[in-house]
Amino acid sequence: MRLHELKPAQGAKKDRKRLGRGPGSGRGKTAGRGTKGQKSRSGGGVSPGYEGGQMPLHRRLPKRGFTNIFKKEFEIVNIRDLSRFESGAEIDEILLMKAGLVKGNRDGVKLLGQGEISYPLTVSLDRVSKSAKAKIEAAGGTTVVTGA
Repeated sequence: MRLHELKPAQGAKKDRKRLGRGPGSGRGKTAGRGTKGQKSRSGGGVSPGYEGGQMPLHRRLPKRGFTNIFKKEFEIVNIRDLSRFESGAEIDEILLMKAGLVKGNRDGVKLLGQGEISYPLTVSLDRVSKSAKAKIEAAGGTTVVTGA
């Protein structure tokens, strides 16, 4: 058997229905849509969520709360993620993006204190939690909060 001789198993691939291609096809004329009515028309049909005039579910349910449009979304990085950088490295958002730890499509980066670090690092990010700051400074490093 060669690569060009490979083919799918018998009956594994079916031909698609060719609608509206004459009476001999069995799907000619109305093309399986029946006669007349909204669903038989080109571009016809009811919109998603329409319930035949009954009050739709999304309008029957009560509204609750609100969404703060000014909320800032931060990418999260933990101290354990910084173990891939060598001692004395200056870590900022650009370096984290190059390392693949953040995507950079949010309002900034926040460093959290999960994990341990045993060597000094210089961290310059938008937000740093108290526990993360304490662990970095205990290891002899420094933190700079740029504050987004």
